[in-house]
Amino acid sequence: MRATLSRGVALVAAGSAVAAAVTAIAIAASNAQGPAPGERTLRGSWSATGHVQTLPTEGDRPAVIAQLSGAVVLVDELGARTGFHGDAFSFDGGTGATTGRAVWTDTRGDRAFSMLHGDALQAGRHVAGTFTGGTGRYASLTGSYDMTWQYVVSGEDGVVQGRTTDLVVRYQLKGAQP
Repeated sequence: MRATLSRGVALVAAGSAVAAAVTAIAIAASNAQGPAPGERTLRGSWSATGHVQTLPTEGDRPAVIAQLSGAVVLVDELGARTGFHGDAFSFDGGTGATTGRAVWTDTRGDRAFSMLHGDALQAGRHVAGTFTGGTGRYASLTGSYDMTWQYVVSGEDGVVQGRTTDLVVRYQLKGAQP
């Protein structure tokens, strides 16, 4: 009787564990944010050069204005590459948080506009962008991107160079086929 009872308790415990695992997986799956219908993902890098100007503040950090421009290279899931010339202006009021605007221009002259926010312009720091529209084929563009600066090198007279390697773009073009 004791062995049967122990086996029954073990089966109930095992069944409860399986039910809990299935429930946890179902909850995780329902909470997971998969891609929206028609959303595409591109991966790539942004190499940029530009200028930085600083202004002392009452705190330990200066206010910083940065202007950057350079090549944005993206690859889709099939390996097709596309390139843009990227321009950005950003401002950090001395808090270590950056906000700004960017425009990516393709070889046809069509533009994708975005708003930027993130950490200070330094190696290892994260920046995110939200597309706000565009011109030509990007007129109905929505989506976002994230990147981390792999390196940022400062030179004389406020010259700065940097590169991201983990640029991930998630976007939709309204009216376009997925």
